Amino acid sequence: MRHLCLCCAVTSIWTDTSYGPTDVSEAQIAPFGEWGSPITAELIVSETIGLGSPAVDGQDIYWLEMRPAEGGRNVLVRRGAGGITEDITPAGFNVRTRVHEYGGGAYAVHDGSVYFSNFSDQRVYRHRPGAEPQPMTPAGDLCYADAVVDIHRRRLVCVREDHRVPGAEPRNTLVGLALDAPGDDAGDVLASGDDFYASPRLSPDGRLLAWLSWRHPNMPWDGTRLWVAPVGEDGALGEPLRVAGSDDESVFEPQWAADGALHFVSDRTGWWNLYRWYDRRVEALCPMDAEFGLPQWVFGMSTYAFGQAGEILCAYTQDGRWHLASLAPGQARLTPIDVPYAAIQDVVAGPAGLVFTAGSPELSTAIVRLPPDPGPVQVLRRSSETALDGRLLSSPELMEFPTEGGRTAHALFYAPRNPGYRARPGERPPLLVQSHGGPTAAASSTLNLSIQFWTSRGFAVVDVNYGGSTGYGRAYRERLNGRWGIVDVDDCVNAARHLVRQGRVDTDRLAIRGSSAGGYTTLAALSFREVFKAGASRYGISELESLAADTHKFESRYLDRLIGPYPKDRETYRARSPIHHVDRLSAPVIFFQGLEDRVVPPSQAEKMVKALRGKGLPVAYVTFEGEQHGFRQAANIKRALEAELYFYSRIFGFEPSEDLEPVPIENLRQ
Repeated sequence: MRHLCLCCAVTSIWTDTSYGPTDVSEAQIAPFGEWGSPITAELIVSETIGLGSPAVDGQDIYWLEMRPAEGGRNVLVRRGAGGITEDITPAGFNVRTRVHEYGGGAYAVHDGSVYFSNFSDQRVYRHRPGAEPQPMTPAGDLCYADAVVDIHRRRLVCVREDHRVPGAEPRNTLVGLALDAPGDDAGDVLASGDDFYASPRLSPDGRLLAWLSWRHPNMPWDGTRLWVAPVGEDGALGEPLRVAGSDDESVFEPQWAADGALHFVSDRTGWWNLYRWYDRRVEALCPMDAEFGLPQWVFGMSTYAFGQAGEILCAYTQDGRWHLASLAPGQARLTPIDVPYAAIQDVVAGPAGLVFTAGSPELSTAIVRLPPDPGPVQVLRRSSETALDGRLLSSPELMEFPTEGGRTAHALFYAPRNPGYRARPGERPPLLVQSHGGPTAAASSTLNLSIQFWTSRGFAVVDVNYGGSTGYGRAYRERLNGRWGIVDVDDCVNAARHLVRQGRVDTDRLAIRGSSAGGYTTLAALSFREVFKAGASRYGISELESLAADTHKFESRYLDRLIGPYPKDRETYRARSPIHHVDRLSAPVIFFQGLEDRVVPPSQAEKMVKALRGKGLPVAYVTFEGEQHGFRQAANIKRALEAELYFYSRIFGFEPSEDLEPVPIENLRQ
C-alpha cells in the first residue's frame, strides 16, 4: 500500500561515482555487493512487524500487527486512554479475512466489544472485555469483511462472500449479523445482485445505509457505484438510489458527516477528489490535480476522517508526495498539517484524536496519533524499533525519465550507501530494478529495510512507478489498459537504460525483481527484452491464460482491461506469456513460491522452471509450505532474502560478506 515521497529529481548527467561515506579515508575499499552490513535478513524479520487498520473507539485506539515471528499472525492491539498497550486477541486467533483473498476490514469495534474474522476458520467472533472470543457465524464456506456496527438494530452490517456452491463463482452480498448471534448465524441478505460489495456505512441516525458495488469486468479503480437506501425498523433496505459512479467512474470511501451529509471520493475529473452529497445534490469540495483515493485492493482503506468541529482531516498525494491537511466546512482550500511523514494512509478519527499509519524515507511505518488539542505527533507503535546509523540509509530520489511514445515515467532511485565502505575506482554498482505488484499499485518511499538490505551491500535499486501505477491520476493509471506486459516492461527497461546513460550503474549487472504482477513484469522483461542479466520472481505470473482461467473471483476479469477479454483475445494472452517464449530468454532466474497460493498457483512457477531447466539456463526454485500469496513467516522471509543475495553473487561473481545457506542452482557453469 503505498505511495511515494521524493527528494530530488534526476534530470542531468550524474558523474560522482564515489559511493559510500563522506570521509572516504576511513572506509574500506571493497567491490559492490561485498560490503558488510548490519541490516541483515535476521534483523529484518526479528525486528519488523506489519502495521495497519487503526480504529478509534472513544478514548481507545486499536490497530493490527502482523508478526512474522508468530507465523505471520495478525494480532489486534489496543492502546487505552491511560497509555497502556495490550494484545486483545489471544493466542490461536489470527485477525484476517479471505474475502477477495486480499482481505482487509477484518474487525469492527464498538464500546469496547470487538467483532473480528478469524483466518483459520473464517468465522466472525465476538470478543467482549473479560471474556473469551465467541463464534457468531457457522464454520464452513462463508467469509465476512468490512463490518459496521448497527447499534440501532443490534447487528453488524458487512460484506459476505459465499463459497457454498462447489464449482460456482462465490456470491457476494451485504448481510446483517445479530450481535448476539449464537454461532450459526449466516446472516440476513440486505443487498444482492452485483458481483462485488464494499464499504457499508450507516448514517448517524441509522436511517440510511450507503455502500459501494461493482460488476465484472470492472475492478474497483475502474468503475464503482455509490448507493444509498433507507433502512426500515425491521432492518430491511428500501429502494436504493445511485448517488454517484458508473463503469468509468471510480468511487472510494463513502462516509457520513455528523450533519447527515454523505462524503466520498470520485475520479470523475481524472483525479480522485473529495465530494459531498446533500439534499440529493453532489458538489466538489476542493477540486485539484491530486489523489485523495487509493486502489481498493483491500477493504477498510481510508484517506480522510471528520474532526471534532466537523472539519475534514485528509491525506492526499500530489507530485509524488503525500500530504496531511484539513478542510473546514464551507471552505474550498486545504490548510496544511505539518507532520514529518511522506506516506500517509488509514486515516481515522474520534475523541482520542486523529490516527493514521505513516512513514518517511528515514522513518519506518508507524501508527501515529495527533491529539484533538494542539500538540505534537505521538508515535504509538513502529514497525521496527531498530536504531540504525542514518549515514547507512539510502534516501530515495524522484526519478522522472523518458519512455516510449515521448512520455515520462516515474521511479524512486536508491544509490548504494554504507559509511564503512567505498567502491574501487571506476566501478559501477549492480542495479536491481524493482517492479511493484498490483499492477495497479505504487512504490512507497517509506523506510523499507528490505531495500536498505541491498543498498547497504553496494547495490543500487530503482523502484519503478511504471504506467499503470496510482498516484498520478486516472490517465496515467490507464496507460496499462490493453498493454500490460508492454508499458510496464518498457518503463522498467527505460529506467535501467536511463541510469546506465547517466553512469550510475553497471550495464553488465542489471537485474530485475518483482512479486505477483511485478513478477510477471520481471519475467516478461527477461523474455521480451535483452537488457537484464538476471531476475528474481516471487509468486510471479508466467502464463496469462491460466491466470484468466484459474484465479479467484476478485481478479477473474481483471485481465479484460489489461490484456483483453478471454478467450476472444487468446492469441494476445499467448503472445504476452513468458512461458511461450522461453526460446527468447537468456538470463538466469530464481523463483520463490508459496505452495498454498490461490492467487497465483504454484503451477505458474513450476511451468517456467521446467522450461528454463530444459533450455539449460541457470535456474533456482525455492518453495515454502504454508505460505499463500505473499510471505508472512519469519523463517521464509529471511530465507527468500538471503537466497536472492546468494543467487546474484553466483551470477554476478562476487563474494557476500556473510555466510549464506546455498541455494541449488541448476545449469550453473563454474
